[in-house]
Amino acid sequence: MTPLLYHAQLKTQKLKVYLVKSDYTYTQNENPHIARGREILKKYPEVRKFIGHYPLSGLYITLLVLFQFTLGYFLKDQSIWLSIIMAYLLGAIISHSLFVMIHEACHNLIFKKTWANNLMGLLCNIGQGFPSYFGFKTFHLMHHTNLNEYDYDADLAFHWEAKLVKNKSWRKVFWLIAFCFIEAIRPAKLKDSKVIDGPSIFNIVLIVCTNVLIYNFLGPNAFYYVFFSTFFGVGLHPVGGRWIQEHYTFKKGQETYSYYGLGNKVAFNIGYHNEHHDIMTIPWVYLPKLKALAPEYYNHLMAHRSWTKVLMAFLFNKNFDLYSRIVRNRPSGPIKATP
Repeated sequence: MTPLLYHAQLKTQKLKVYLVKSDYTYTQNENPHIARGREILKKYPEVRKFIGHYPLSGLYITLLVLFQFTLGYFLKDQSIWLSIIMAYLLGAIISHSLFVMIHEACHNLIFKKTWANNLMGLLCNIGQGFPSYFGFKTFHLMHHTNLNEYDYDADLAFHWEAKLVKNKSWRKVFWLIAFCFIEAIRPAKLKDSKVIDGPSIFNIVLIVCTNVLIYNFLGPNAFYYVFFSTFFGVGLHPVGGRWIQEHYTFKKGQETYSYYGLGNKVAFNIGYHNEHHDIMTIPWVYLPKLKALAPEYYNHLMAHRSWTKVLMAFLFNKNFDLYSRIVRNRPSGPIKATP
């Protein structure tokens, strides 16, 4: 049972009760996606036709990166504030879409060859101005194989992080603003993993060099636009609701949540998160078909329709904090992560 401290707040003669959590909610249950994925494949063997690669994603990545640079170039003689405003209004959505394509590359869902997927992931980073691909790849695959295991899932907050943020709205706002950098240090809490290795160093050097080129040849405003697009796309922005939507607990006992709103149209179906965890070898374009083929596995699960509503609920509902997650422990060590 999760230790809870009960607090009461009297306001306008109405008693408002909220919970300040001191730990995660723990479960002895196994990863639910493993059994469900097997059941679906057994019941609907035709699902296997969706498994594979979707090379057209490579074209989308190229176009998105070119668009970021083109818009950055046209902003070169404008005010830096216009660059930042455009980064929030448009760039954040594009950078978030590039994050989704990084996700596809991590799972080798774009091309057959791993090196080709890695190339696409690095191209996404060039369009974001922030080095994250190889680090994200390592720890995201661990997230799948060791879902919600504190010592092996970088998607879970540090204990000190959760205690610092608590359930205060203003603290959650600042946490989301800094989330881009928090994600970069989260892997440090994982056991048996190298935070910095050869590919990660190469990734960092590459992005530093391309950022210098962007700054010198496209102008400072282009660099600011690209950088702030990524900064907003991972933080206090409607698309930032996606980071809350996926695994924060909105229904008792449910670990993973899908999103079926219009944002999927510009975010390559990243909202189909239960479906992705069930069979992670299916590219983004076929995830809605998986849900349509096996509706009895998904229609009863709670799902979201608005990232903005998710974000607002997280920020202003005092019952929500970083401990609003279900966690399992695996004392025997991590399962090997594979694409």
